[in-house]
Amino acid sequence: MINLSLVDGYVPQAFKVAVIKPLLKKPSLDQDELVNYRPISNLLFLSKILEKVVANQLWEHLQSNDLLEEFQSGFRAHHSTETALVKVTNDILMASDNGLVSILVLLDLSAAFDTVDHNILLQRLEHIVGIKGKALGWFKSYLSDRFQFVHVNNKSSSNSRVTCGVPQGSVLGPILFTICMLPIGKIIRQHGINFHCYADDTQLYLSINPDESNQLLRLQSCLDDIKSWMTLNFLHLNSDKTEVVIFGPESSKNKLLNQSLNLDGINLASGNKVKNLGVVFDQDMSFKSHIKQISRVSFFHLRNIAKIRNILSRSDAEKLVHAFVTSRLDYCNSLLSGIPQNAVQSLQLIQNAAARVLMKINQRDHISPVLASLHWLPVKSRIEFKILLLTYKALNNQAPSYIRALITPYVPNRALRSQTAGLLVVPTYKERKEGGRCLLR
Repeated sequence: MINLSLVDGYVPQAFKVAVIKPLLKKPSLDQDELVNYRPISNLLFLSKILEKVVANQLWEHLQSNDLLEEFQSGFRAHHSTETALVKVTNDILMASDNGLVSILVLLDLSAAFDTVDHNILLQRLEHIVGIKGKALGWFKSYLSDRFQFVHVNNKSSSNSRVTCGVPQGSVLGPILFTICMLPIGKIIRQHGINFHCYADDTQLYLSINPDESNQLLRLQSCLDDIKSWMTLNFLHLNSDKTEVVIFGPESSKNKLLNQSLNLDGINLASGNKVKNLGVVFDQDMSFKSHIKQISRVSFFHLRNIAKIRNILSRSDAEKLVHAFVTSRLDYCNSLLSGIPQNAVQSLQLIQNAAARVLMKINQRDHISPVLASLHWLPVKSRIEFKILLLTYKALNNQAPSYIRALITPYVPNRALRSQTAGLLVVPTYKERKEGGRCLLR
């Protein structure tokens, strides 16, 4: 059946009917507001197998012909939110070390997956990706005559035709959205602006001398061109959710802020922190707000686990601890490299509390033997391990190209015994506070 679909360039109609089950984006959001739900499409099992076969071939074609955007980290092997944030954070820290001020702009698309125009997507597939003939006909069949209905509380709506968008919850949806967004990288590069994308989240950042505030015109011009491109492609940039924050040495940053500048209608002095792919960035890159958030949420879950600990087996309790606490300690923890010891200690207290809840021990008992018996690395060692893991992956072609570019193997000028030791070049930096915190140094 799958081979026949590929040979004929046709997708059976039964494969193109989706059941929409709305999923609340965050538990804290109002359940009566429809915009707070994410429309997840549930498709037939055979349909997803067919999509998986096509997706594997499409990924292979994109990678072998170097058609993917280098700084798009969404839905790609060896890429993650952490690798994206490592690159951005490293660039900002290095710029700060050189006395520059960095302006970070976070853009957000409204209902990005649901507004993709099918005709534009097919043009991208044909003219940018190079898919033609029966293969292009298959994608035309896949996108045409799609239907969906909503199922809530055991009740279903009538079928409605899908005239735009790619199905959220499908196998091909993410890769098709990535292809639709391919031209945006070229637009941003024309203005000489640094950027990074993760799915529909785009972040722009520009490092400038504080005396060259006129450079902000480049950033504003880039934003205007992005908005124009979005409009032409029937995508909507949510200006209300656009956030701007400034990083850099305090003196340089204040010099720029004293000029009362604004970008895209946002006062540069208005924001002192932003949430970027789940990590809270402070203006001084200390990640204090992020650590406070981890502490607040983790202790909330630990208190709940402690209430039911007596009715749980150790293995079940450990699963809950890893799901709700350890996962938060480990998420993007490579960004915390080089932060002060007292900040690391705040996270260590969370791990200590988690071990005490799991093992049912009181506050007076020494925690180090308990952590050793659980085979849990201390928080500081977990951060170092993540850095070493990223470095190992970069050296063995299991990391994005932008991470590999941060690492340079050491090659001596003359024959030395150390040339086979696998050493790396250590970049020079001026300020221990900023440059010394660069992640892959």
